[in-house]
Amino acid sequence: MDSSVRKKAELIEAGGTTVDDSFLPYQSRSTAGPGAGLESVFVNIDGHRVRLGVRQASKFSATLKDGMVTIYAGGEEFAHGRLEHAISHCPEQVYVTVSERCAFDCKFCPVPKLQGKIKSDEEVLELVRQGLKSPDLRAITITSGVWTTPEEEAGRIARIVRLIKKELAGRDIPIGVSIYATDNSSELLKEAGAVEVKYNIETVDRELFEKVCPGLSFDYIVQALEHAVEVFGRNHVASNILIGMGESDETVIEGMEMLASKGVIPILRKTNPHPLRAGDIKVEPVSADRLLKLAGEQRRILEKHGLDPTRALTGCVPCTGCDITPRIDL
Repeated sequence: MDSSVRKKAELIEAGGTTVDDSFLPYQSRSTAGPGAGLESVFVNIDGHRVRLGVRQASKFSATLKDGMVTIYAGGEEFAHGRLEHAISHCPEQVYVTVSERCAFDCKFCPVPKLQGKIKSDEEVLELVRQGLKSPDLRAITITSGVWTTPEEEAGRIARIVRLIKKELAGRDIPIGVSIYATDNSSELLKEAGAVEVKYNIETVDRELFEKVCPGLSFDYIVQALEHAVEVFGRNHVASNILIGMGESDETVIEGMEMLASKGVIPILRKTNPHPLRAGDIKVEPVSADRLLKLAGEQRRILEKHGLDPTRALTGCVPCTGCDITPRIDL
């Protein structure tokens, strides 16, 4: 195994690093999912991108000089890499959260507590226009909570995708979407011009799902993912599987097998505790060893079912910053 992959896994395990003020112009604030409201920076270590949360306390510290980042552990150099600029939330993508609010109350997610901004169509388009100025732009990803209902949100996001397609004026830049699934969201988004979707299952432990995702249906999400593969094709539908909430490795492996057998790329994501969710959920530490073990199983399962993460075009899979990604990292 590439030693840089091991280092990336250890950095993900730690959840982030302390930084000095030199990083301030490059910090990106997440507005979606479990990391909402938290700052981060992106570093490329020998070809392996890692998103480092900015922490007040960590066993790692980082310094920046001439675009290069040096990460220290215990006063000794741990890793050295190139700072990557986030176009909008992440490198090489305009990644926009439209509704920074959610009607659901998943216990690992701070978005319902934050009650953030609802971006207008014009605000989203302006972020796209700014991103189009970057020569590094490779994709546009739109994500959203649920402001009112999943159906209204899906319709709104489809409208925004159509507007973005007009803004692109024929430029071949793929658009992906990550929202809550509805009965016809895949058709709506495909017709609007999206090329990929991500509907998050969150956890493949059914008993845990009932506790941490009240009001949602495990079976409905699985059915929506299976249908999405019919609409968008294999390698262009993905779903997050969070680890670190008490699930077993065996359950995770079975869940990845289930999704991959349907043509869905499972994304293994370490759950990071959020201060706004203290007391709502117990988040367990996820070791680098566990991350690497499960990523190895993930690669085996993907290969078994003929899935290739390098063919994904938008969102988390090609970004790789938060996860150990098969065929790219491992």
